[in-house]
Amino acid sequence: MSSAGLAVARPHPDAVRIAGLSVAIALNLGVLLITLRPMAPTIMDAVQRTKDLTVVWITPPPKVPDPPPIEAPITPKQVTVVPRIHAAPVTVPPAPTPMLTDEGTAPAGPITPPAPEPTPVAPSGPPEATLAYKASPLTFPPIAIRQRMHGTVVLRVLVDEEGKPIQVEMEQSSGYALLDRSAREQVLAKWRFQPATVEGRTTKAWARVPVSFDLREL
Repeated sequence: MSSAGLAVARPHPDAVRIAGLSVAIALNLGVLLITLRPMAPTIMDAVQRTKDLTVVWITPPPKVPDPPPIEAPITPKQVTVVPRIHAAPVTVPPAPTPMLTDEGTAPAGPITPPAPEPTPVAPSGPPEATLAYKASPLTFPPIAIRQRMHGTVVLRVLVDEEGKPIQVEMEQSSGYALLDRSAREQVLAKWRFQPATVEGRTTKAWARVPVSFDLREL
């Protein structure tokens, strides 16, 4: 028998491989479907929600243009002016001319200028004097008596050539304005003095006059 008659027909190797792969794929798909079957409602719900989503397109804001470049102002340079000080010319007094003697020669030693003549001093006003009283009536203000006011007022009185007060100034207060005013008014209106005399002639003079308000004398 020839070897050709004993040959056995074998399937093609590619067909066997394809059949095996197909069976494996079918088994895997079956297992996958069995695994995903409980999750099918969840997957469908997720797909449905995805369809209901609304796509919102966000438009970007317009681009803000860049600000124009700021030009720094040009600051003028400060110029410091230094004033020029002009010195005043120094005036030198001329040297005194020496006096010549009868022989035509200058005397020896330093020359002493003549002393200026004294200027007569004018009187500065009426002088101060101690004057005697001719009349010094004094009335105690009733309000001062009721309020028990008392004290001594010292006045500076200008007396004219006839012994009459013509000006009264306050030198020392009694501590009560009522007594001070009453003393000034009474001295100026009613009091009389012996006028001051200078070289046998009566003249105006200032006198210091105390006016005493004493409750014990009432």
